[in-house]
Amino acid sequence: MTDAAPATARYLYAVCRGLDASVLTGVAAMCGGRLELVEHRDLLAVVSTVPMAEFGEEPLRRHLEDIGWLEDTVRIHDDVVRTVASRVPTAPMRLATICFDDDAVRARLREWYVDLLHVLDRIEGCAEWSVKVVSLPAEEAVEEREPVLTGADYLRRKKAQAEQRSTREESAAEVARDVHEALVLLSRASRMLPAQDPRLSGHRGTMVLNAAYLVPEEEQAAFAALVERLGAGDARVVVDGRGPWPPYSFAMLEAS
Repeated sequence: MTDAAPATARYLYAVCRGLDASVLTGVAAMCGGRLELVEHRDLLAVVSTVPMAEFGEEPLRRHLEDIGWLEDTVRIHDDVVRTVASRVPTAPMRLATICFDDDAVRARLREWYVDLLHVLDRIEGCAEWSVKVVSLPAEEAVEEREPVLTGADYLRRKKAQAEQRSTREESAAEVARDVHEALVLLSRASRMLPAQDPRLSGHRGTMVLNAAYLVPEEEQAAFAALVERLGAGDARVVVDGRGPWPPYSFAMLEAS
């Protein structure tokens, strides 16, 4: 005879240190639960109780394919992380990190202890900025009034267009390198991220830089001003800087 499966589990949002539990009062948790702290040495795990009927392995797999459920879950998870990160150094956990009980939470904290200390030391007093550089599309070429009379004319035009496109791409890549090198000087760390469809950030063109920067508190104003200055007056690119945010790109544990 086997033991019955537990009806509930602990949802792990983030790990931090030095947090006053009163900060969590009134902050929404998953499934209408209550946020609590589980302690191991100087680390605090932010958790709440969730039903296994929703967050067990099989139901969770189904829910992650439900866009509405996923959007709500991401919003709650992010709100908790942002609340905690606004007060103390915080390592966010991946979405739907589930432990069976508080003992299992403490076991994870013991396992990750050294890595978590390293992460929290690195991000203390910092916030994350996202900076994207988008190469603007060229203006539509004005068609020559004369018709293309020969195949050679057609090939000549196509070659000229390809050369112009290549020149634009090289120029934009050079701008992106200059932007990155300037921003790194005001950052504690940086991370290059895969290029996205620039339309996700409201721009047309080709994304030539997608990077995250870990910026100390005392450099926030200078960093924002530098981003604005780097993006001003250059018709070749748009420099899109957004932040400050919790340092997700620098605080995630690979094991989590």
